[in-house]
Amino acid sequence: MIAPETGPALPRTVSRSRRVRNRAFTVAVWTCGLIALLPLVLICFYVIVRGAKALNLDFFTKEPNPSSISSGGIVQSFIGTGLIMGMALLFSVPLGLLSGVYLSEYGRGRFAGFIRFIAEILLSTPSIVAGAFIWLVVVVAMGTFSAFAAALALTVLMWPILTRATEEILRLVPDDLREAGLALGLPRWRVILRVVIPTAGSGISTAIMLAVARGMGETAPILLTALGSYFINTNPGAPTDAVPLRIYFYAGSPVVQFHAIAWGAAMTLLAVVLVLSITARVLSHRQQARVR
Repeated sequence: MIAPETGPALPRTVSRSRRVRNRAFTVAVWTCGLIALLPLVLICFYVIVRGAKALNLDFFTKEPNPSSISSGGIVQSFIGTGLIMGMALLFSVPLGLLSGVYLSEYGRGRFAGFIRFIAEILLSTPSIVAGAFIWLVVVVAMGTFSAFAAALALTVLMWPILTRATEEILRLVPDDLREAGLALGLPRWRVILRVVIPTAGSGISTAIMLAVARGMGETAPILLTALGSYFINTNPGAPTDAVPLRIYFYAGSPVVQFHAIAWGAAMTLLAVVLVLSITARVLSHRQQARVR
């Protein structure tokens, strides 16, 4: 039986009242978004205005000068932050990715439920609790504060973010891709490694950037584990300074010149986190375009 030919579909008309309501709700949503964004913009503007005065070559290249509070910099804080965050990424990224892959692709039993439970608990755990735990387990055992202990404290905070984010992102990968890889005769582990993870690469990179932003701005766990230092240190087993620690110490100092340096450090930290976030978004768009 041949279906009768149908003419062109008639355009649907939208009533004037519905258009008015749509525009009203659109304006309301944009207004609420701008109001929510306004405090963040004001905070960033205030930090930039106060911190730009302290930025100079000495700020990035010299250590604090005890004999002259008007000179010197916080280069030891930048080096210490890089050392701590480098080790924290080295510890947390493999653990987080492996845990996320396991929970997404294999985790169905009690052990998987236990890992999810631990990750959920750590996500809501205050950072100072993680610092106190590492202080008790590592610092007391080693007999000294160290960058290694600080990296472990940040790993406790970064691992659950990477684990839960990786699991949710991998679950968004269509099952058709997995089935296509298995149909070609590839083992399951190779399908995960060559198909699933590259497809979700943009989301995983965003999760890593989110974890880095969380760890880079923490002060309490680093204070309890790294202690801080006025000198450059590259030894993971020795006390180390960090940008959040220097902001904390200088902001509470009675010396007014130190306040300007604290604002400069806060501005630098804000800029680094912003650059990381923008880079993550750019890489995300490129990855999505490549997959398509």
